[in-house]
Amino acid sequence: MWLIIALAIAIVAGWWMWRSQQARVYHPATHRGVIGTPTFFFHGFGSSAHAEQYMTDGAKAAGVTKTVILAKVGLDGHVTLHGTIPAGTKNPIIQVQYTNNRNGNYKQDGQWAGNVITAVQNRYRFTKMNLVGHSMGNMDIMYYLLANATNPRMPQLNKQVDIAGHFNGFDEGMKLKNNRRPVNMDRGFRPLLKLRTTYPTTARVLNIYGDHGGQTDGTVPNASSLSLKYLVANRAKSYQEVKMIGRQAQHSKLHHNAKVNRILIKFLWNK
Repeated sequence: MWLIIALAIAIVAGWWMWRSQQARVYHPATHRGVIGTPTFFFHGFGSSAHAEQYMTDGAKAAGVTKTVILAKVGLDGHVTLHGTIPAGTKNPIIQVQYTNNRNGNYKQDGQWAGNVITAVQNRYRFTKMNLVGHSMGNMDIMYYLLANATNPRMPQLNKQVDIAGHFNGFDEGMKLKNNRRPVNMDRGFRPLLKLRTTYPTTARVLNIYGDHGGQTDGTVPNASSLSLKYLVANRAKSYQEVKMIGRQAQHSKLHHNAKVNRILIKFLWNK
């Protein structure tokens, strides 16, 4: 009898703790109001939020928003938000900065991207989001989606912009089939095949890549960037590619390219 009573108490206590945790995580008392669709910018390997500045400054100059905050990811994945988004802000921007910007662990980087989104979600109420990545930032996004594409507790993906993405690695001799499936798949690409059946059907995708000469942006072969289509195009609400050419199409110049900015701003916010 006492064993049954103790077991019942444990079950009730466990249920109560679970309910409390749910309330704390998904309906926190620290919420500061409803905001419009936020856009998260993820930088590349060895980079920082400074690389995102040109793009976010361009968005502000175009009248998209006046609100840009910083989300810093610590070495342990803990996220600290710097700045405040006023309630009712229509198109807030969150610049993301990883303290460990040379991690290279796709799965962990994706988890940290989720930590950023959750940290903002725990402070502000929103239902949709946009994600923008440059270089390694694209893998942060893709591995976040790999783990959360069907998670109903996370915001709905509205638009995704990929700039200079190395989805299938850096092999300059890589070949793609007509449907953009790599003939030889990189270790980082194979896990992403799951997205062919889970990628959000609500999302519109813009894939921007650069040809600095020789079908490469100087760092990433065009074929690697174009392999994104095989992963998402059969699920995405829309998918489009834009090829940049010339000196400003070099890998690290693509996020400081005026034409890229205009295309990005038009796609995300129709400005």
